[in-house]
Amino acid sequence: MSLNHTGTQAIETKRLILRKFEVEDTPSVFKNWISDPIVQENYGEKECSTILEAQQLLKKWTAMYNNNDFYRWAIILKDINESIGQIAFYQVDSKNKRADVEYCIGKSFWGNEYAAEALRAVIEYAFRGVYFNRVQAFHRSKNPASGRVLQKAEMKYEGTLKQYLVHKGEFDDCIMYATIRD
Repeated sequence: MSLNHTGTQAIETKRLILRKFEVEDTPSVFKNWISDPIVQENYGEKECSTILEAQQLLKKWTAMYNNNDFYRWAIILKDINESIGQIAFYQVDSKNKRADVEYCIGKSFWGNEYAAEALRAVIEYAFRGVYFNRVQAFHRSKNPASGRVLQKAEMKYEGTLKQYLVHKGEFDDCIMYATIRD
């Protein structure tokens, strides 16, 4: 079966709406996660120090939605109708029918399994909507909480890449997880 690149489509779960970012999301994105250095450090990106920086990033992402192989969702918590994080296929390999997934959730929303809920929904979309064969992710060894998210989403441990990347000037291991369509 060939891939069916549909781009970022809305997905609804019990507590979340996953949808395309809109520039109007800037205040909640800035308040809830993108300005927090701890959240962004765990995510592997620099925090936005001004609301204008956050708005410019959202404009960049929204322009990318014209590409049908661009997948980046705002994680909207239904109870407050605000973006509490994001989830994305940051690398899409169409030839090999796989996607690498990444996510982040605002610190004040940690511990509620929102990331695992979003990840399960995106994996299902990847297999049933796009027809990827494999979804994979890694976490740094110094971020075991991210590994628990991957486990809760029923991804399977595949191995550890020793000293795979440099984080904050130090080598860190990457712990790989994946799930296969079958």
